[in-house]
Parts: sequence; structure tokens; C-alpha cells
Amino acid sequence: MAWRGYPNKLRMDNGPEFISAALAEWAEEHGIELEFIKPGKPTQNSYVERFNRTYRNEVLNMYVFRTLTEVRELTEDWVREYNEERPHDVLDDLTPWEYREKHEQLENSNLGCH
Repeated sequence: MAWRGYPNKLRMDNGPEFISAALAEWAEEHGIELEFIKPGKPTQNSYVERFNRTYRNEVLNMYVFRTLTEVRELTEDWVREYNEERPHDVLDDLTPWEYREKHEQLENSNLGCH
């Protein structure tokens, strides 16, 4: 949050971890809209579902963890690789960082033209 700020909206399923009063209060305090997908419609949150499946297949299902620290360290390495090194089809075969940089440059150049 310190780096990018709070999102305008969080889209999520209706799982018990996402319908708590604590989450609703936190979101309201930070001006964040909560948008729940329709029950049984995971395609309404397809990017997150895809990420979760990839993480589960490539990390959680691949290792037997002995400690929470081990899970955290492996996850940090995986997230770094996922964001910085791995091209994504949906991002025109760019890494998320490359895609973000390219689109920030385009936005900046478009702002300068007006």
C-alpha cells in the first residue's frame, strides 16, 4: 500500500474469509469498494483464479514445507520471478514490470501531446 496506494475496488468471491465484518470495516475506512462475484461464477474473477491456480500448481503442490518461513521465502522468490522474469501471454509476452513500464511511457507521451 505504501508503494502503490490503496485500490479503488476489490473483486472477490463469497468465501467466508471475504465476507467478514472486519474486512468490510477496513475497506470502508480506506474508501475501497468491495465487489463480490456471483456464487459459482469464478470466471468473473478470472485473473485472480488463474494466478491462484498457477501459484498452487507451481509452489504449494510442489513442496512439502516444514516451516512457515520456508513457505514465505519460496513464495517471495516465486513472486519475484513471476513478476520480473516470466513473460505473460495476456501482456503481449511481456513481464508485468515490462508491461507496466511500457504503458506508463505511453501514458506519459500521450499526456505530453495535449
